Amino acid sequence: MDVFSRYAPFIQDFIYRSGWKSLRGVQNAAGDAIFNTEDNVLLTASTASGKTEAAFFPILTLLDETPSLSVGVLYIAPLKALINDQFGRLEELCEEVGIPVTKWHGDAPQTQKRRLLRKPSGILQITPESLEALLINKHSEIPSLFSDLRFIVIDEIHSLMRADRGGQTFCLIERLCRLADCNPRRIGLSATIGNPEEAGRFLAAGSGRRTIVPRFDGGKEHWRLSMEHFFKTAPQADEGKPLTAPEAPPLDAPTDTAPKAADPALGYIFEHTRGKKCLVFTNSREECEAVCQSLRQYCEVNHEPERFLIHHGNLSTSYRESAEAEMKDDDSLNSVCATATLELGIDIGRLERAFQIDAPFTVSGFLQRMGRTGRRGSPSEMWFVMREEHPEARAMLPDMIPWYLLQGIALVQLYVEERFVEPPRTERLPFSLLYHQTMSTLASGGEMTPAELASRVLTLSVFHRITKEDFRLLLLHLLEIDHINRTENGGLIVGLTGERVVNNHKFYAVFQENVEYTVRSGSEELGTLVKPPPVGEKIAIAGRVWVVEEVDHKRREVLCTLVKGNIPAYFGDCAGDIHTRILERMYSVLAEQKSYPYLMRHAVARLQDARELFRNSGIGSRPLLNLGGRMWALFPWLGSYAFLALERFLKVRCGALLGLKGLSPSRPYYMQFTMEVGEAEFYRITAEEAAKAFDPLELVYPNENPVFEKYDEYVPEALVRKGFALGVLDVAGMKKRVLEWKNLCTR
Repeated sequence: MDVFSRYAPFIQDFIYRSGWKSLRGVQNAAGDAIFNTEDNVLLTASTASGKTEAAFFPILTLLDETPSLSVGVLYIAPLKALINDQFGRLEELCEEVGIPVTKWHGDAPQTQKRRLLRKPSGILQITPESLEALLINKHSEIPSLFSDLRFIVIDEIHSLMRADRGGQTFCLIERLCRLADCNPRRIGLSATIGNPEEAGRFLAAGSGRRTIVPRFDGGKEHWRLSMEHFFKTAPQADEGKPLTAPEAPPLDAPTDTAPKAADPALGYIFEHTRGKKCLVFTNSREECEAVCQSLRQYCEVNHEPERFLIHHGNLSTSYRESAEAEMKDDDSLNSVCATATLELGIDIGRLERAFQIDAPFTVSGFLQRMGRTGRRGSPSEMWFVMREEHPEARAMLPDMIPWYLLQGIALVQLYVEERFVEPPRTERLPFSLLYHQTMSTLASGGEMTPAELASRVLTLSVFHRITKEDFRLLLLHLLEIDHINRTENGGLIVGLTGERVVNNHKFYAVFQENVEYTVRSGSEELGTLVKPPPVGEKIAIAGRVWVVEEVDHKRREVLCTLVKGNIPAYFGDCAGDIHTRILERMYSVLAEQKSYPYLMRHAVARLQDARELFRNSGIGSRPLLNLGGRMWALFPWLGSYAFLALERFLKVRCGALLGLKGLSPSRPYYMQFTMEVGEAEFYRITAEEAAKAFDPLELVYPNENPVFEKYDEYVPEALVRKGFALGVLDVAGMKKRVLEWKNLCTR
């Protein structure tokens, strides 16, 4: 029987009403895997390819044929906005057959939640944080809620594969299944998986099932891609220079130059969003605020109606939802300045193009952002806009290389040439998450013996590298700091100090949060920020500038009034995780002479300059460059965590032997320092030290407590140091690169 015929009648009717002429490849493949096996399924296909329907059509058919006696499908998504978007689509589909759909997150109505607790059935949509809260606060309800759970659908699974939030999600899934005594199949959805087999193993961990990755012809991907470079002041890179690459841009790419304005890159974006609905992506909330302020000023100066909205994680719900609604309105020609909050699979209507200011950190992020466009039949379209200050007259060579331009080209080429996407990080030592899940398990389950607690926590798949001795050390420390207490019977319970942590609603999230202040103007909530300035100072939020009228530290509120102006925002530090393959491809971009059809005129000229500098400096053949006297620059072409390991290796293992001083990193591109030895000695000494067996803990500085994740502050210092040295620093990647330099010492 073909897949369409196997669908329930109400699914077939929906397909007829929607005017579909046939099922897509992903839908046929998913139907075959879900209907005809009992395995987990990983569906990886391009954005807007119909993955959600591909998963839910067979799942709902099976649920309609044999209704579940509890919640039948648990849908986990990383964003509330994604849940809200999918809720409308699923509710319409399920309404006529009476399969209830319930969304459960901080902004969802309490009436829906109460109704589900009274009569568990249908589909429950939830974020990892709300699932954590459910397991803690409704622990006794879990068996009745999920006793007959058939499927767990994990949307945008790639976003959970490289950090503690993904580990938390799979801990919660395993804990829920044990409590409810159920064995649901897992269905993972993603548009950006580089190694499906590796991701399939990640999805299956702890499930006792294998994962099927259906193969199908997804059709050819069509992109409209351009990349332009701007110096923030004149002249631009191509002015007065003959170009060795073709000057004509590819068909459908922009040809206009930026208007004469303070920032030509933003002027370029302003011109090319006029009369169109676009997304303008930035890499931080601060930059998002600054860009939105500037683009709104362009509107004012040009006497145009304001046409730029803003969307990021520190804005109030009303601001974010109004931007989402505007995007879904096909008649709207407004554009939205956004961070990763609009990167994931929300259907935001017929977008004409996305802009990306500077390069994102990951291939995955690039693909997700470009995938916001191209829905409903048209190609995906992204315009990269790379910005750079002119190097100062006395600038050293490393400052003269256009790192963001190289990074952007590398991201595109890695996917085009190799289909590379960052793999899961499965070999970490997640001690912060171990603390979190230990406290969560105790808070939800009540008193337990140490052995019982260990059997519930250490057996979770994500903790496979953590030893019983590590866990014992953690428990002794938590007893010492009053996060847990020992009862007269020898059992363990949450202590008074621990209760203050667990009972705070921010406990449910494992990602790092700053202490935030709510910003209000009158009765309107604008969003949140950290480190509020004194009264009378200005702040930037919601794409506008405000003057602070009052700061209430007790209630953590900032009251402000709208003013004109343009100032930087600050929401807290955000580090990027750049893979070593990206840095290696950046090296190749400089070393090769090929042209890239998506590069625009300024970008072609700027790359030409960088390649000439690369050739003339000699860094193509050796990573160490003398900047004059005893000053050196090192270009290791390593990703963030291997680069960090190299910094520490040079200081700790090689510093005295090299006479190394003043090491100054520009992560992960290059580092500068002075040293007493010459180039050949540098290669010899570093290779000899890398060849020796040494404990990675040596790379943690004396008396350093490298708090890296949210709950590291509650973890014993010995475990924090171990987790950083063995789980964060990429010592193996660093050693491999240093040993490659060994032959250079004889040249």
